[in-house]
Amino acid sequence: MVDLIVRGAGVLGLTVAWEAAKRGLKVCVIDPNGIASMSSGGIVGALAPHVPENWNSKKQFQFQSLVKSEKFWNDVDLVSGVNSGYARLGRLQPIEDEKALLLAQNRQQSSQHLWRGLAKWQIIDSSGPWAIVSKTKKWVFDNLSARINPRDACFSLARAIEKHGGLFETQPIRNLNAKTVWATGVHDLDRISKLTKTKFRTAVKGQAALFSFKCMDYPQVFAKSVHFVPHSNGTLAVGSTSENEFSLPNATDEGLDRLIEDSRSIIPELRKHQPIKRWADVRPRSESRAPIVGKHPLIDGDYIVNGGFKIGFGMAPELASVLISLICDGVDKIPEAFRPKNIR
Repeated sequence: MVDLIVRGAGVLGLTVAWEAAKRGLKVCVIDPNGIASMSSGGIVGALAPHVPENWNSKKQFQFQSLVKSEKFWNDVDLVSGVNSGYARLGRLQPIEDEKALLLAQNRQQSSQHLWRGLAKWQIIDSSGPWAIVSKTKKWVFDNLSARINPRDACFSLARAIEKHGGLFETQPIRNLNAKTVWATGVHDLDRISKLTKTKFRTAVKGQAALFSFKCMDYPQVFAKSVHFVPHSNGTLAVGSTSENEFSLPNATDEGLDRLIEDSRSIIPELRKHQPIKRWADVRPRSESRAPIVGKHPLIDGDYIVNGGFKIGFGMAPELASVLISLICDGVDKIPEAFRPKNIR
């Protein structure tokens, strides 16, 4: 007997399944392509907060999720015996001019109130272990940002779910008594768009590169719109592009070549290294860019968790928590901005 069916074995579906399994529910995760087969199997893995200004429900929700992520992933890894690669090592950002410095000073001040002492956003006078130039000789460092290995994290979740009695299938199962959560990314958003003749989603292609570059204990870097994320296996991920128009969703091209060249202008040491992996895939983006979570807009009695463009891994723990609270307890803590539109 299965209590909950989760369609989709990306990070959002797996996190929901894990939260349900911890509550004692019998869970079955279904994905014809297997675990982390699409964008959740990427290589970048930057878990970084929104800037501490113009605060809203999405930023607060993400902040709460990032704060709880360290315990969340440590607990998952402890059960699974698999290393997700999670580490809260912070993020470094060079401040390029006086206008940016003033903005950073304002954000530093607002962070003291908005982040409530749970994390810091501060201006520092050193780039630490990185040889990264800042024209003002100042950098922003926040200690909330973390890194994770996306694919390994998904497999850690899957193993933890199995150890709690969860099942994994590639074909649908029929169980009229089980509730169903749809976490199928672009596929479900595309289905909703077509059936309702609305623009419910946009698929955004991303490309990234992986270098053998041992800096595993360094903070991640964000400079000139490029993420540099050190991983525990001695690699450095660089990414990613955001492409609304593309013909080949899984193919790398000159867009990645330009990104690699940009990354080498920021960290010249990378000129001595060639990428050991080039990656491309499409990521689900809802019309509003916010995550979508709650009752499914098309299927009565079913639920959806989707979207979260660029912030899915960081949002996943809190999204799973509020959805399972709704399903199991009837307690609705979902922010209004995240609710599926009533589009029927």
